[in-house]
Amino acid sequence: ESWDFGIRPDSPFIPLTYLYQARMLLWCGMEYGDIWSVPHRRRAVFDKAVALLERAREHFPQNRMIRMYLGEPISCDPLKHQVAEAPDWARFQREGLERLADIIEWWIDNRMQESGEYGGGWGDDCEMWRWWTPILIGFQSVKINRAQARFSRAILSQAHMKDGYTSHLTDVEHSSEDSADAITPMMHLEPDNPEWRDKALRLVELMETLWAGRNERGFLQFKSIDFSVDTIRADPERACDSVYHPRAMQPALLYWQRTNDPRCRALFTAWMDTWADATRRAERGKPAGIIPSAIHWPDGQVGGLNGPWWDPESNRDASLYRWPSAMGQMTNTLLQTYAMTQDEKYLEPIRSMADIRRKYLIQKSEESPEPGSESWCAEKIALGDVLAKYRLLTNDPEFDDLLADSAGPYLQFRLHEDTGPLVKGLENNAKALGVNFAGYTREVRYTDRVLRFPALFSAGYLFPHEVPEIIVPSPELLYSTVTGDPGGALYFPLNRVRWLTPPREIAALVTKTEPDCLETQLFHFGEKPREMGAELYMFMPGRYSYSLEGGPIRDS
Repeated sequence: ESWDFGIRPDSPFIPLTYLYQARMLLWCGMEYGDIWSVPHRRRAVFDKAVALLERAREHFPQNRMIRMYLGEPISCDPLKHQVAEAPDWARFQREGLERLADIIEWWIDNRMQESGEYGGGWGDDCEMWRWWTPILIGFQSVKINRAQARFSRAILSQAHMKDGYTSHLTDVEHSSEDSADAITPMMHLEPDNPEWRDKALRLVELMETLWAGRNERGFLQFKSIDFSVDTIRADPERACDSVYHPRAMQPALLYWQRTNDPRCRALFTAWMDTWADATRRAERGKPAGIIPSAIHWPDGQVGGLNGPWWDPESNRDASLYRWPSAMGQMTNTLLQTYAMTQDEKYLEPIRSMADIRRKYLIQKSEESPEPGSESWCAEKIALGDVLAKYRLLTNDPEFDDLLADSAGPYLQFRLHEDTGPLVKGLENNAKALGVNFAGYTREVRYTDRVLRFPALFSAGYLFPHEVPEIIVPSPELLYSTVTGDPGGALYFPLNRVRWLTPPREIAALVTKTEPDCLETQLFHFGEKPREMGAELYMFMPGRYSYSLEGGPIRDS
């Protein structure tokens, strides 16, 4: 928590060391979970950083960087071609899109290396596309598309990836990153390119021939948490399938969604049969109707080899696979399987979890529930993303009671035509991205934390109280409004449209999605007409007509 800069105590440069050491402390605190997530450690580290920043400010009171770190929002330059008469949603969405594009392009212009890396190492750099999605999936930016293609091809050409998956033997959450986070974005950008199809199907081959097998109950499952392109760790304590395993198959799941490939259908339905069966069973203390976080191999029992059912890594000081773990990956995969097959058995795990959550909300007790019990699970259940996708996919109001408290601004708008939360969310996002540009760019020290800087100013982090003027951005909301997907882009994306136009001086709000219909509002902020097109997804086959209504805002 300290660093010797090798400067003598009476040096005039000593005040600079206060700033540099404070920055080191803060970025380490943002990167390492044992600081960020442990309040007393976080308090010790951040208090020291603040004290150093205060000392630096005494010497450099006008320094914008020091003022930014101490909670003063440093505004970006205003956007050009403002249109005061534009709808509020359009003004705020447009600003969010352009600010986000500025940040992405800064990384491309200033940090992309000859190798294709961004300086954080392949395993962290590959995650950057996840917050690029409003631009990458929503629009057509030649510069950003080329950068993603260059990066994806570069990481997949590395020696450890030459056979289609990493040769480094590690757990699925980490071994899958270099492939999933390289292939998936390119399948969004170039869905008909056989290069990416073949790379996705290579993962299918590995699951068929190496990673998975039929357990003693006759169900298909992954054999281990730890595997590589040619090895499975032979350790009974690590011999589990888990809710994190959809990450390894993410590109192939997207390929199946886009093509209904029969080989993928056979593989993934057999795999989800396993999880539907495990959910139904009450076993080892797991309540019936709860999706487990892990299934042991080869016996097929819920949980790991030893310990409670909800902690398959009970022999380790780790919580990555502890229930609920990455439950959203599994629930979205189950929902996708239901959508692709129309077989209700794949929806049943989501229904049973929803029923348990309902029961808990009605009968909630003040007492702390026993770990592993039904009420303990119910307290932790979070189904908002998958239920939102189900709602817009089917128009079925079955889960509207649960969505009443968990629906985000975009879903509220779609269900109730309530523009208030939507406009407020877009406004907050514009504010978040409209200040502290350096905190998203040159100050960032870890490429898997590019948008984390504003979280420093939440209550209990850098200061005891929050700094309300500094807001955490929401690229997810931008992505939803632009594409019509009410949830995340990583698993079972419901993006219905991609606008074939640059992401500047434009706003696009998807207002209705049906299997045979798409309605949107578009607003152009530019001074000249623009050409644009659109790619549409998840529509029924047939002949369609389109209409464009409206005109100059002065005449509307």
